[in-house]
Amino acid sequence: MFFKRFTILFIFVFALCLSGCKENNKVIKQTEVTFTKEGELHILKVSDATKIVLDIEIADTDFDIQTGLMYRNSMKNNQGMLFVFEDETERFFYMKNTKIPLDLIFINAEKEIVSFQKNAMPFDESSLPSNAPAQYVLEVNAGLVDSWGILVGDRVNY
Repeated sequence: MFFKRFTILFIFVFALCLSGCKENNKVIKQTEVTFTKEGELHILKVSDATKIVLDIEIADTDFDIQTGLMYRNSMKNNQGMLFVFEDETERFFYMKNTKIPLDLIFINAEKEIVSFQKNAMPFDESSLPSNAPAQYVLEVNAGLVDSWGILVGDRVNY
């Protein structure tokens, strides 16, 4: 009989602890990630020789490449992130944990634009392929590729 009462008391106390723990949910505030200028990139339009100048952050470590622009709340139109890879191959990106819509500009080893993925939607985990070998990928705010009139064959320099 004592064992039965002890078991019931234990279950009651355990249930009380669990319900109390659920009410004390901690709110974790995310630290805002801000832009850090690490260089300047020029997009040279072949069609009319105009130049677009961007401040860039460079992603060239495994951590920076995996994180990219995740967790950012915004980015100015004169800013971008340049992903630098050691080799030239087809690239695949996605928008996991990325809050802002982006245009992705794929660039080959000769720094020539080879393809785009325009208007990549926030948090979309669908694959965004380069559809051509690329050694660099430039991410800018969605809509800028069209508004700047950038075309395949245009060049970059940084």
